[in-house]
Amino acid sequence: MFNKFTSIFSKKSALISTIIISLSLVSSAAISAPGASAPNKQTNEGEGPYNRLILRAVNIINGEGAPVRGPVDIVIEKNRITNIVDVGHPGVPIKSDRRPKLRDGDKEMVLTGYYVMPGFIDMHGHIGGSADNIPAEYVFKLWLGHGITTVREPGSFNGLDWVLDHVERSKENTIVAPRIIPYLGFGMGSDEPIFTAKQARNWIKKAAKQGAKGIKFFGGTPKVMEAALDEAKKQNLGTMMHHAQLNVMSLNVLDSARLGLTTMEHWYGLPEALFESQTIQNYPASYNYNNEQDRFSEAGKLWKQAAPKGSEKWNAVRDELIELDFTINPTMTIYQASRDLMRERNADWHAEYTLPTLWEFFKPSRYAHGSYWFDWTTDEEISWKENYRLWMQFLNDYKNHGGRVTTGSDSGYIYKIYGFGYISELELLREAGFNPYEVIQSATLNGAEALGMEDQIGSISIGKLADMVIIKENPLRNFKVLYGTGHYQLDENNQPTRKGGVDYTIKDGIVYDAKALLKDVREMVDSAKQN
Repeated sequence: MFNKFTSIFSKKSALISTIIISLSLVSSAAISAPGASAPNKQTNEGEGPYNRLILRAVNIINGEGAPVRGPVDIVIEKNRITNIVDVGHPGVPIKSDRRPKLRDGDKEMVLTGYYVMPGFIDMHGHIGGSADNIPAEYVFKLWLGHGITTVREPGSFNGLDWVLDHVERSKENTIVAPRIIPYLGFGMGSDEPIFTAKQARNWIKKAAKQGAKGIKFFGGTPKVMEAALDEAKKQNLGTMMHHAQLNVMSLNVLDSARLGLTTMEHWYGLPEALFESQTIQNYPASYNYNNEQDRFSEAGKLWKQAAPKGSEKWNAVRDELIELDFTINPTMTIYQASRDLMRERNADWHAEYTLPTLWEFFKPSRYAHGSYWFDWTTDEEISWKENYRLWMQFLNDYKNHGGRVTTGSDSGYIYKIYGFGYISELELLREAGFNPYEVIQSATLNGAEALGMEDQIGSISIGKLADMVIIKENPLRNFKVLYGTGHYQLDENNQPTRKGGVDYTIKDGIVYDAKALLKDVREMVDSAKQN
């Protein structure tokens, strides 16, 4: 999100504005109160892993770009895929002689015609950290209920110890939760601002020792960022960065990629790398960075200031980033309200799935990050629509020339709810020009590659972990069927109905009833409203 570091402020916290804020505020700011830790998994929550589980007669969308293949039987032993067997052809009886035979103690699920995809990877998923008191169980069940089996946690704003506790419990499958990859916000826990190379290196070493798997940056001076990124590489830590406006003039996306950054979040810093007739964003004289509406309003005009598609500058930046094996994680979903506020405020899922604490946080406020609806106008929405058009052009062009684009949601802000926001990102990639298979690849294998986990997750492949999304409807035809609220349509009796929603999510060989998880969430929300 736009300058996410302010996200860790509560609504009553004062904003700090110094050039090194992005390096120090995570340790000096008032963090939103963490919600309850996830409770231990109950016996009726998820089945397995099994010694041997067979999924019968399914269609595979493998995440690697191959077309749909089916019917096949998939064999899972404990938490690994051990065989994928073609058992016939569509529309005719199964070839029973080809099928893996049941053994004593085996479990089978007859899922004729269902679609199986790799578990989705949310590359930007906060476990709370925006509004106060967001229970981890609420977030986790919304993620799993939408097929998300792995999440990169950017910043660990609820505290690294709190996040690492959930990391370990998820790894042991003692809680209902996706796999969590914890990144720590740069400067978090430091007693003083980090403004020297030595301080940066020492902090990175400490973060690695504490158990962080990566670092989330918001900007900094070139000397600090050079040292931090170099040390992160030495410590085998992943790196991601939101190029905050306070520092982007001295370090845009191309600058930081050259220093070793591997992933950019959102899009700030990318248009600045494409400037031709200026070096600094065209801020109006009335602009004040601490005014949230100023920040988001002007952000919607930034891509128009960049070099156009096909220009020498555009091509040079694109090609160098690809050569550096740089990953773009756009999180387009989190800005959708900027181009259509009423749509996001009145989304289908808010009534049953949005906690009161989140709904309160979303309301206009001069204190809360992302609650910038002071006086949002038609013209501002039009600017943002154009902003999206140009942004999407770059993403599609980047992908078409071999660049890696991943999928993240950044939910918990700006009317975006966990899980639902992620599916919206799939739709936006489709709008950007990605074909359905490319969208699925961005949501699965690309994320695994960016995390360095492509040997374990990211595709339906023999030897990989059994992380899967199972759904009766065909998501390639319509991504809307993946929303927990389903797809609104007419049935054969001319009656409005909803079809879809993920049926099962498998994580580490454990089979979760996705619809039961979402029912639990509805009950949590209803209970919170009663209290």
